Amino acid sequence: MQESPAPDVVPFGWEPGPADLMDDIDGEVYFRFPTPDDPAPGTRRLLAMSLYASLLGLAGVGIGIRGLVSQIGGGVPGWYVPVLAFLGMVSVALSVGAFLSIHRRVLPWLLLLAAALPLIADIMLAVAY
Repeated sequence: MQESPAPDVVPFGWEPGPADLMDDIDGEVYFRFPTPDDPAPGTRRLLAMSLYASLLGLAGVGIGIRGLVSQIGGGVPGWYVPVLAFLGMVSVALSVGAFLSIHRRVLPWLLLLAAALPLIADIMLAVAY
């Protein structure tokens, strides 16, 4: 296997990364895959986050179906579908970030709450058309 001369920009949780990429506050990165030596997250915490994320996902599917029906029916502006898709992807990215930071105390909850904001904007956009 050939070594790459490029430095690791974002090391995965199971790979050692360069020391200069570590967080200056406490020596840990905020977003990473869990390592085998990490403690398992609490069952209640994981269940609550999963239920909340699944509600976000179901709402996103509903918005996608509504957007598809609006697009097929016609009468929507050209920017409608790209904006609807972009806001949905922002919500998904924030939800993924929440699960990648599950070992933090407050950050996952803030990210999941922030994921609802683009989804609310999607809902308002879908209702308008």
